[in-house]
Amino acid sequence: MVRLFAQWLSSIDPAHEVPPRGLLPYRYARQHPYIYSEVEIAAIIVAAKALSSIYGLRGLTCSTLFGLIAVTSLRISEALALNDDDLDAGNGVLRVRRGKLGRERLLPLDPTVMTQLDAYAAERDRLLGRVAPAFFVTEKGTRLTDCGARYNFAHVCQRIGLRADQQYCRHGRGPRIHDLRHTFAVRTMIDWYRTGKDPAREMIRLTTYLGHTDPSNTFWYLEAVPELLDLAMARATASDGEAAQ
Repeated sequence: MVRLFAQWLSSIDPAHEVPPRGLLPYRYARQHPYIYSEVEIAAIIVAAKALSSIYGLRGLTCSTLFGLIAVTSLRISEALALNDDDLDAGNGVLRVRRGKLGRERLLPLDPTVMTQLDAYAAERDRLLGRVAPAFFVTEKGTRLTDCGARYNFAHVCQRIGLRADQQYCRHGRGPRIHDLRHTFAVRTMIDWYRTGKDPAREMIRLTTYLGHTDPSNTFWYLEAVPELLDLAMARATASDGEAAQ
């Protein structure tokens, strides 16, 4: 970023020097995910349902949104971009049109998830009528925004003790809505190890489901979560022992 800014300045005035590559080393540091327990996820959804509003749509929208992200690992931007016609109830498939880098993918959904989404859409339309193509809407009938979703999630987390209470409607620090996506990935991988599946063979399925462009982005969870790393090391040790015999 510094070099690009310097190049722009240099185009205006050649006296500005552009620093050579490598002078300012940079390494992207991922934030370690917070892995929610099943109890915490349930508490988030219950608290979201209790969010107050005139027609009750705020709680309905937020609880459905948070629940959908928890069981599908959608990015918040992908979930908020959903339209009614992205839900194929007949085949139990969700179309994600606005994935990262513009990639589109189809996600098979459990019938229980489809039931919840259908119930939300029916109640939403009963309260507001159909006023927009957006699936998740506010009480004004407009698409729920990223800012609104994050604010409500932070507020819910404060209510159940996952974040400290804040003055002046501040979000504070603590577990993020994006960590629901991380939790889905980690729980899936842990289940593979515990049920004897081969993560190396299963990984491409999870990578595709998450919408990652590279399996290395999915393998990162092994080192990011101690429990996963321990399971991977135990599997590798057992394999080495069998090979030695």
